[in-house]
Amino acid sequence: MFLDQVLKKKVSLKSEKDSNLKSLLKSISWRIVGTLDTMVISYIITGQLVMAVSIGSVEVVTKILLYYVHERIWENVSKDKSEESHEKFA
Repeated sequence: MFLDQVLKKKVSLKSEKDSNLKSLLKSISWRIVGTLDTMVISYIITGQLVMAVSIGSVEVVTKILLYYVHERIWENVSKDKSEESHEKFA
């Protein structure tokens, strides 16, 4: 995927942990897909293009923020589990 190639140049993907920048870029790309989906569904339900775009515009901002927070929480949970595993074998 093209975005993956760009990320490899900008973000070190060799580490076990995703960087904040990578999480942010993943959040944005996912929201583009999600927002297009929301707009299509909204248009199918309402039959109004303006309403569909309005709904999509509001949800894109809130869901980018929610996904970013969700991603960082999971990254910390994974980190905590990894540290616990290392402590058990030490």
